[in-house]
Amino acid sequence: MPGSPSPSELKASSPAKTPGLGPIFLIVFLDILGFSLVLPFLAEESRTTFGTSELTGTLLASVYSLMQFIFVPVWGRVSDRVGRRPVLLWSVSATAVGMMGLGLALVHANDILWLFVARAASGIATANLGTASAYIADVTKPEDRSKGMGLIGVAFGLGFILGPGLGGALSGIPIGGRTGAVPCFVAAALSVVNLVWTYVGLRESLPAERRAGRVSASGAPVPQRSLSPLNLSAARDAFSRPGVAIVILVNFAITVSFTVLDQTFRFFNTDLFGMSQLDTGIVLAFVGLVAASVQGGLIRPLSKRYDEASLIRVGTGLQAIAFGLFAAAPTFGRPMLYIAGAVLAVGNGMTQPSVGAFISKRADPRAQGATLGTNQSAASLARMFGPSLGGWLYQSFGPRSPYVIGAIGMAIAMFVAFGIDRRSPQATVPVDPQA
Repeated sequence: MPGSPSPSELKASSPAKTPGLGPIFLIVFLDILGFSLVLPFLAEESRTTFGTSELTGTLLASVYSLMQFIFVPVWGRVSDRVGRRPVLLWSVSATAVGMMGLGLALVHANDILWLFVARAASGIATANLGTASAYIADVTKPEDRSKGMGLIGVAFGLGFILGPGLGGALSGIPIGGRTGAVPCFVAAALSVVNLVWTYVGLRESLPAERRAGRVSASGAPVPQRSLSPLNLSAARDAFSRPGVAIVILVNFAITVSFTVLDQTFRFFNTDLFGMSQLDTGIVLAFVGLVAASVQGGLIRPLSKRYDEASLIRVGTGLQAIAFGLFAAAPTFGRPMLYIAGAVLAVGNGMTQPSVGAFISKRADPRAQGATLGTNQSAASLARMFGPSLGGWLYQSFGPRSPYVIGAIGMAIAMFVAFGIDRRSPQATVPVDPQA
């Protein structure tokens, strides 16, 4: 028709399509799946095949988290400079290599050192949660942030549903007379599939004009972040945002307590309940199913009715109760493991997306990767201490002791959470017209 705009003009005038969250969901899901596949057997495999103590077996998780502690903020700040997509593509590629290396070490290595090398490499590769969280923050409105962060929680939950059960079932398949390698090779193959999907389906979420080191359209420079792994300036920037420091502290306490459990759980099941690797995987899968249900279906209506601070307080209280139930489980029998696991999953399903949403709403919009990366780095530091603490408690004071300490840690987190500022971000964070 005369006077009608051409298709090219319509395309030029239409707003840019917002990148979807499907690829991010898959990246996080397969990262967690690869991590949870080894939960039912890796620590015990080190004890039975390599003759290590419980403490040494749990240190495999500590070195993994040490690498994440160092590299989560690095990849977050790199993504602030070059965009989210290149960092996530690299991470998925390296994850495939790391899991393949772990499988080969389980088949051929005679020294536990090679398991530590493989876990360190995997920790470096999967240190992408800060970048994934920043991607979600890039493409969601503040009022939808809890829902977006809940997507990561759903990916966590689904990864823990499928991973432990699948890992427990596959770990018994021998290769060269040794067990445990098959789940690692499966995780490596899934990472290759993930790489193809990410390359095809992941669109960049951070426009060039919003990247660190650039000059925005208004002429204001976008802050440039150092690439140092332990950048105190970046941490100070994150902690200076109202309420962020105390939430990171609460999340640290939650994570320490949680990892005291997950790295000793296999020992606990074997020594006190006589459970197989598959039995342990089924319990962990049940916990993941409940957590995914909470974060996928319950967190959205809860976040509309209650603020993040309230959800964090209730969630930590429930987790403190759950740890007490785990400590009592040997007295009451195996069903108590499922009851405790359900309570733990509900509590954790409330706290994790609420922590991410609270921090992202108060972060500088131009430094989402650095701020969320700082939180993930602190959580990785907690995951470094938690497993070794759990292993030391287990071999020094008995199987129930890690769960008693976990209950105390969650109770402390709950009381600290009462200091979280419940005011809206608009009331606490100055508005920068150039942001």
